[in-house]
Amino acid sequence: MLGLAKRVKAKILQASTSEVYGDPNVHPQTEAYWGNVNPIGPRSCYDEGKRCAETLFFDYWRQHKLRIKVARIFNTYGPRMHPNDGRVVSNFIVQALLGQDITIYGDGSQTRSFCYVDDLIDGLMRLMATGDQVTGPINIGNPHEFTILQLASMIVEMIGARSKIVRQPLPENDPRQRQPDISLAKEKLSWEPRTQLKEGLVRTISYFEKLLAEDSARKILTRE
Repeated sequence: MLGLAKRVKAKILQASTSEVYGDPNVHPQTEAYWGNVNPIGPRSCYDEGKRCAETLFFDYWRQHKLRIKVARIFNTYGPRMHPNDGRVVSNFIVQALLGQDITIYGDGSQTRSFCYVDDLIDGLMRLMATGDQVTGPINIGNPHEFTILQLASMIVEMIGARSKIVRQPLPENDPRQRQPDISLAKEKLSWEPRTQLKEGLVRTISYFEKLLAEDSARKILTRE
């Protein structure tokens, strides 16, 4: 893709991730932070893959003056998520709607910052509209931080489910905290998220309610 962008003189976006920060020792995470990543851990294929992609983008920028934009995306959620994609928001909503137990890894005290998809798209469009001197990386995420236990409790309450919270061992290298510093996005993009978590969850729950009303989707998820 970088070679193609070079050949046709296109501007190109790298959808990077907050995972480049690994299990951070700096909180909140700024773009200047190099991260704390285990390069041979079970999560490293994704973490290091994104870090490598950023490296290649900046090599092309330095060597070929390619017009690049690098966004570090934090925990996006919203309608049209795949019910089996393994993300925490979709997992919790589907489990609660099906009346299943909510699976939490560890004690649930680890934190995440959830950005609604509409806000993410707005941030990416603003980034792409900036001048060539703005390359990124720029954090795109919602700085409001929630524990995983708070998220699970909120979803169960909003749905009115009878789901119980069940704990499983915490996976190796699972980040303890995740919160973006979006000062650079405010400065360079005049951007900050507008959608509060509860508002976004209402829309996302509504989507999954409609999806699970379809027999085919429900059978797949319940393995009937």
